[in-house]
Amino acid sequence: MQSKINEALVHQFYAAFQQLDYTTMNSCYSDDIVFYDPVFELLRGDEARYMWQMLCSNAKDFSLSFGNIVALDDEYCTCDWQATYTFSVTGRRVVNHIRANMRFANGKIIEHSDAFSVHRWSSQALGFSGWLLGWNSFFQRKIKNKAKRNLLRFIQAQSS
Repeated sequence: MQSKINEALVHQFYAAFQQLDYTTMNSCYSDDIVFYDPVFELLRGDEARYMWQMLCSNAKDFSLSFGNIVALDDEYCTCDWQATYTFSVTGRRVVNHIRANMRFANGKIIEHSDAFSVHRWSSQALGFSGWLLGWNSFFQRKIKNKAKRNLLRFIQAQSS
C-alpha cells in the first residue's frame, strides 16, 4: 500500500514539473530534503527548493516526459524522466535523460538523487567545447561551480 502512495507522490512531483509548478514540486519534499545531481551536487532543504524554483522560473521552450515509476519497496522508488529545453546561455537545444532515485518517509520525499551524463549534457548545451572537454573533471568542475554560483545569486535575490 505504501509503495502505491509513494508512486503517486512521484507522479505528482513530475506532473507539477511538466507545468513548471515548483510550489507543488516542493510540497512533495520533506522540510529536510537531501538532493543530489551531477551538476548542483549536494543540496539540502531550502537550497533544493530554490534550485527547482530557479530552474522552473528560467525554463525556455521546456517540455518534460516521465515514466517507468518503480517502487523498489515501501521506502524507495525510481523514475525515468526526460527534460527538453533551450539552454539560455548558448541558445542550444538540450534533451537530458535522467534517472531519479527517491526515498520516502511520512508521505514526503526525504532523499532525491538524479543521475545523468554531464558529458552528454555539456555536448548538447555547450556544443563543440562541451563535446571535446565535457568528460574532463576540471571542465566539469567549472560547470558545477557556475551552477552553484547561479543558485546562490538566485537565493540571495529571492531573500532580498
